[in-house]
Amino acid sequence: MRGCPRLALLCALLPWLLRAAAPPRPAQPLARGDPRDPARGADFDRVYSGVVSLSTENIYSFNYTSQPGQVNAVRVYVNSSSENLDYPVLVVVRQQKAVLSWQVPLLFQGLYQRSYNYQEVSRTLCPSEATNETGPLEQLIFVDVASMAPLGAQYKLLVTKIQHFQLQTNVAFHFTASPSQPQKKDFPGEQFFVVFVIKPEDYACGGSFFIQEKENQTWNLQRAKNLKVTIVPSIKETIYVKSILLSFLIFFSFYLGCLLIAFVHYIRFQRKSIDGSFGSSDGSGNMAVSHPIAASTPEGSNYGAIEESSSSPGRQMSSSDGGQPCQSDTDSSVEESDFDTMPDIESDKNIIRTKMFLYLSDLSRKDRRIVSKKYKIYFWNIITIAVFYALPVIQLVITYQTVVNVTGNQDICYYNFLCAHPLGVLSAFNNILSNLGHVLLGFLFLLIVLRRDILHRRALEAKDIFAMDYGIPKHFGVFYAMGIALMMEGVLSACYHVCPNYSNFQFDTSFMYMIAGLCMLKLYQTRHPDINASAYAAYASFAVVITLTVLGVVFGKNDLWFWIIFSAIHILASLALSTQIYYMGRFKIDVSDTDLGIFRRAAMVFYTDFVQQCSRPLYMDRMVLLIVGNLVNWSFALFGLIYRPRDFASYMLGIFICNLLLYLAFYIIMKLRSSEKLLPIPLFCIVATAVVWASALYFFFQNLSSWEGTPAESREKNRECILLDFFDDHDIWHFLSATALFFSFLVLLTLDDDLDVVRRDQIPVF
Repeated sequence: MRGCPRLALLCALLPWLLRAAAPPRPAQPLARGDPRDPARGADFDRVYSGVVSLSTENIYSFNYTSQPGQVNAVRVYVNSSSENLDYPVLVVVRQQKAVLSWQVPLLFQGLYQRSYNYQEVSRTLCPSEATNETGPLEQLIFVDVASMAPLGAQYKLLVTKIQHFQLQTNVAFHFTASPSQPQKKDFPGEQFFVVFVIKPEDYACGGSFFIQEKENQTWNLQRAKNLKVTIVPSIKETIYVKSILLSFLIFFSFYLGCLLIAFVHYIRFQRKSIDGSFGSSDGSGNMAVSHPIAASTPEGSNYGAIEESSSSPGRQMSSSDGGQPCQSDTDSSVEESDFDTMPDIESDKNIIRTKMFLYLSDLSRKDRRIVSKKYKIYFWNIITIAVFYALPVIQLVITYQTVVNVTGNQDICYYNFLCAHPLGVLSAFNNILSNLGHVLLGFLFLLIVLRRDILHRRALEAKDIFAMDYGIPKHFGVFYAMGIALMMEGVLSACYHVCPNYSNFQFDTSFMYMIAGLCMLKLYQTRHPDINASAYAAYASFAVVITLTVLGVVFGKNDLWFWIIFSAIHILASLALSTQIYYMGRFKIDVSDTDLGIFRRAAMVFYTDFVQQCSRPLYMDRMVLLIVGNLVNWSFALFGLIYRPRDFASYMLGIFICNLLLYLAFYIIMKLRSSEKLLPIPLFCIVATAVVWASALYFFFQNLSSWEGTPAESREKNRECILLDFFDDHDIWHFLSATALFFSFLVLLTLDDDLDVVRRDQIPVF
């Protein structure tokens, strides 16, 4: 019996020895309510398999130690072979300050109510915040896997530490992401996160998608994208300073150039005044008609084959010719009724304006003060429009920019992200700065017009006969309106580029239409001062155009009915305007006619002027212009009806620009045909306008972004900066277009300076 104690001791130690000698078993999940320390739970980079059901729930615990100033990120992968969408595997991850949950299979809703299920899902957990503590900090993560499946659902779990979570400057990082496995990367310093999310369909990014069956189906689309991300440093502050200074210096050079030209003109004027080359005074303050150019006007300057004597009904008598004495230039108490209520004025207009050969004196019979007051309404009205238009625009773009800054949603605004330099709260300061030229050059044009206006008023006060009876009548109201419109174009274009998108495209295009329309009105008013459109009618027409543009952007992409209606309106408006221009505003239709008399009169006019005079119309030059103009406008209408361009705003602007260029070309050709001259300054401005516009349009058609498509499609067009690493192609368009508009305005302002020494009854009308 002495061996019994030893045997009992061996039997007691045998289970312990067997457990020590046995191979290690795989780590098991913690059962619910397990009292063991969670820090001894599961391991990283190890795959855990299991089955969960209505009565079984598995909890895994992971712990790691974070060092001070170190950012640690953890990624959780869960895979389930179960395709039962009614009983998915539910995953809940608990951290110290965050909770994240998802299900496997994971469902995404696509277009046309299609569903996509993904059986492998992964998520990057919110990384632990860097602490200021001197010692290491232990982090704890719990992963809870459960399911309501009565028969159980299988799963696999993998938790890993991300090795290259922090991005480095100018170092490319390659990785793969899918719709069910988005990536998040961290950038140190400012501590912002870069998140990549893959869409299950291309449609969300502008791709096409076709469906063959109408019923709902679930598709297991396994797609992944190989990506490369690089963080590059922003430009330095010195580049901002250089770009701002360059912008101001470029346009202030125009101010210096204008000052130099004004100084040269002043010196020449003083020398000629001393030499008496402008003629001698008759003692009453009026200059005698002894100017060599005026006294020896060439025979070819007569407009037409029939010469009219100096006693023509259209001749305007000056005070020196025995006519009415010149009145005071003030127009504060002048009303148009002082002239237009004369009982014989309508018949007088019909007699004069239907003459075969018209001279400027025939269409400048109204009191200068009355006409000038009418044209000043253009200036005051556009200021009112600008204030009421700009204030809500500024409020709206501030709201847009605030939403972008708060939400971080980069799909709201269509920037050129490869060349968008922020400053303060502005996301693309370079696109705003480049509009500085419109404001500075618009203000410079106002100063030039103001100088001419002051000099002209002084000449009228001195009863200078060249200011009263020679040259084109000087009315500056439309010129002032053009300068304000150019400045507002810059302001509203800057507002548009605060957040360019589908909702605010009309901010700057509206004033583009007004600029083109004002230029055409001014060109027509030059030799038709008495019959130009009123400011109210002109701005009402612009309002109709802007309304049609908005309707075209909304309905013009796919609706054929809109293009049919718009083309009909376009053609009818062209015919109506052509009729008014051809008959100098004297073709009227009596709306009181209730029978067919209106159509008989229209047919008679057509027969008289087009059938009987088919070999030579009554007004040949006007007829040629109107035929070409109508062909151009009808071509635009047919082009729009057939092709239906998506960018309706640019299409409408093209109509205005083509009509303006056509009218300007006709005006210059007729001017040269009438033996008139082009002085050096307008000739230089014409050449500069053509060259700068051609260069500007090149940059305009680069299309660096487009709100017509999706944000992803717009980003495909983004390009790098091309000037000072700060300005892109569209910024160059802003610089050049402002310069081109300024030269265009100078063309209209100086084009007829050669006629300042020609009597108005010798200046033809065309």
